Amino acid sequence: MKQPCVLVTGGAGYIGSHTTVELVAAGFDVVIADNLSNSELSAVDGVRRITGREIPFVELDCCDRAAMTRLFDQYDFDAVIHFAASKAVGESVREPLRYYRNNLTSFMNVVELMQATGRPNIVFSSSCTVYGEPDEQPVTERSPRKPATSPYGNTKQMCEDILLDTVAADKSLRGIALRYFNPIGAHPSGLIGELPRGVPQNLVPYITQTAAGIRECLAVFGDDYPTPDGSCIRDYIDVVDLARAHVAAIRRMIDGRCRERYEVFNIGTGRGVSVLELVRRFELVNGLKLNYRIAGRREGDIVAIWADPTRANEELGWHAERPLDETLASAWRWQRHLSGLD
Repeated sequence: MKQPCVLVTGGAGYIGSHTTVELVAAGFDVVIADNLSNSELSAVDGVRRITGREIPFVELDCCDRAAMTRLFDQYDFDAVIHFAASKAVGESVREPLRYYRNNLTSFMNVVELMQATGRPNIVFSSSCTVYGEPDEQPVTERSPRKPATSPYGNTKQMCEDILLDTVAADKSLRGIALRYFNPIGAHPSGLIGELPRGVPQNLVPYITQTAAGIRECLAVFGDDYPTPDGSCIRDYIDVVDLARAHVAAIRRMIDGRCRERYEVFNIGTGRGVSVLELVRRFELVNGLKLNYRIAGRREGDIVAIWADPTRANEELGWHAERPLDETLASAWRWQRHLSGLD
């Protein structure tokens, strides 16, 4: 019997590479497509080493309709997980048109080709940014979406709407949007992890690069927010736990267990951790002292958000399992590997 096959767009990226590993472990065949604009081919090599499989990799831009058409014609897959998108909040504020063009065009190309070729199942990589500045914590899937605080967040809302409307119009399609929170950490093997290009846009890679001496000082953006220690609060989820949520969503669709043809799930731990708390926890877990300073607030940041993951727990049968300390240790192990410190 043929194993189900999944196309993972952006599969050489941070979350995509970890999801590919978990898909293979769960018995799926995988095809990776990525333009390597914000990722490295070494991540694909790492995935192949972990899985022991020669996973097909196609270098292409999902905004290139002709290249995407050839990909859909070449491979027989049953589902798509769409990660391919620009993803930095601050950068999107500075370069909004690039974010709208890339994130919307790539997604619409995928969905249109799924319709044209009869591929029924898509998992969309969404984000908690769709909730904006929430009125109450934790947020559930019933929490209202708010006006986005950045073009990045706006593209996630718009792609969700595109998927919802398309599924409503085309009864052959099923879609799941996973609204996930702040992925951190690395694979336990140390062979794949977050690989930012240039100055990191996310907190933990900046922490680890500062610890490794690559960055002189970590900037904590704001200590005057209305939180216990004045810094922003987020829900930090281990990237492997997050990857397993995508596997659960794909399995739900392929097994025909979806209650609706379009579903949404929050993917987080259910615990809010402040930026300063995370910094201090990293220091304690890894026996290090970080050089950091308090900087002004960053445009596009919200005060606090964390998930209520109950629906994902009950409907997907998924739970966040890895303790924060283990996740922070894996992030430092990965940075040591990258920096040749082992």
